[in-house]
Amino acid sequence: MTTDIPVLIAGAGPTGLALAHDLARRGVGFRICDKAPAYFDGSRGKGLQPRSLEVLDDFGMADEILAGGRFHIPFRAYEGARVIGDRDIHAGRVPTPDVPYASPLLIPQWRVEQILRGRMERAGHQVERDTELVAIGQDATGVTATLRHVGQEENVRADYLVGCDGGKSFVRHALGVGFEGETWSEERMFVGDVEVPGLDRDHWHSWQNAEHGWLALCPLPGTNSFQLQAQIGPDDPGVPSLERFQEIVDQRAPGTGLQIAAVSWLSLYRVNIRMVDRYRVGRVFLAGDAAHVHSPAGGQGMNTGIQDAYNLGWKLGLVLNGAPGSLLDTYEEERLPVAAWMLGVTTKLHRQIMPKSGATMQRGPETYQLGISYRGGTLARDDRPEPGAVAAGDRAPDAPCQTSDSKPVRLFDLFRGPHFTLFHLGSGVPDENLGALVHTHRIVDSEGHVRRAYGVGDDVQVLVRPDGYIGTITKNSVGPYLKEVGAYTG
Repeated sequence: MTTDIPVLIAGAGPTGLALAHDLARRGVGFRICDKAPAYFDGSRGKGLQPRSLEVLDDFGMADEILAGGRFHIPFRAYEGARVIGDRDIHAGRVPTPDVPYASPLLIPQWRVEQILRGRMERAGHQVERDTELVAIGQDATGVTATLRHVGQEENVRADYLVGCDGGKSFVRHALGVGFEGETWSEERMFVGDVEVPGLDRDHWHSWQNAEHGWLALCPLPGTNSFQLQAQIGPDDPGVPSLERFQEIVDQRAPGTGLQIAAVSWLSLYRVNIRMVDRYRVGRVFLAGDAAHVHSPAGGQGMNTGIQDAYNLGWKLGLVLNGAPGSLLDTYEEERLPVAAWMLGVTTKLHRQIMPKSGATMQRGPETYQLGISYRGGTLARDDRPEPGAVAAGDRAPDAPCQTSDSKPVRLFDLFRGPHFTLFHLGSGVPDENLGALVHTHRIVDSEGHVRRAYGVGDDVQVLVRPDGYIGTITKNSVGPYLKEVGAYTG
């Protein structure tokens, strides 16, 4: 059987689900499959960075996400049973008018997937579980993929295929795309979700200077579990089990009496630092761990994957609706440098926490991913002689303001949804009649938050892309820009 669909998504982790949700709200047809017979229920990733929270806010699910997580859980350092001290590595980070989410949210990955999947299902779509992608072919007009489910094979014809199928990606291998980098085979750790009765859940417990390697127990909000992370030596057999976890706790946290009552997920982690040199081969794209893997230090993996999907979704939607195919080239142009940057950041952080030097991990604001920018790229146009602190290609800041009829609103409220947003501070009105894909607003900025955040005057128009980045800042019409990206045909 052959089925024709616009987009086939391989992999239903956070990246694939974010892409599926974004396509669904654009009315783009898709199928999403995953070879696993059941949904993954381990924590694996456990934090959403501020920029990812802004993405999920745009998806309309911020309340649900925030209810499932927690901000500002301080590290509590120990030597044996003795508490050395507490430290909140995000201390002082509080919401501001332009940054409503100021620090990472601790939340298990499975909960993020559950929320994304629930929204997608309510929109009438389902993940096809126990369905494996086993062959790919493509030509100038589409992709032919073979799916295997319960021993039966189905040929699917799609306009585009997106591989969100993890670090061992079948899609990447089938394309012959290199995955350059290195494996640090001697730097390994156990990771698992465990129950530890009696251990307080208001701290991230850490034995950084234990003789045989560090140990950490992080409470997972909304559960009875902690994520256990434990460094192991090169001579350790590397077989995770409840008994081995308990042995590590007894050895590295002596005198505490901590007992592991249950283990719901356990794993051996080896450090891989790798990325592709291409995000696109014809009509096939790579996203998330299929395109980049790295140390978990800094909490960047799940976040970078979600933002890969967020960058690609609106571009696929426009091209499938008649926009120039060249728009899809900007996905690799914009996201590949981000992956390279992210590997550098996480490697630096990893070097701080893996040695037995007792070094305290320092996380700078770059890990929040608010400073990621596409300045100077194909889709960034700023015709001001001196752009200022915020320019085309940058993240579009939030700001409280008023609509032209004096109703209080935040810019993020106006941005929310699959459209472009055009706003103007002057007494006139911005470009009008730009079609359904562009929402236009005259903003009243009585407290000056918009002017301070954007550095713009009354005679300037700001066009914000569907993924929350500034497309253009101009005194002229935005029509030509919108025509180039296929969002306006007037």
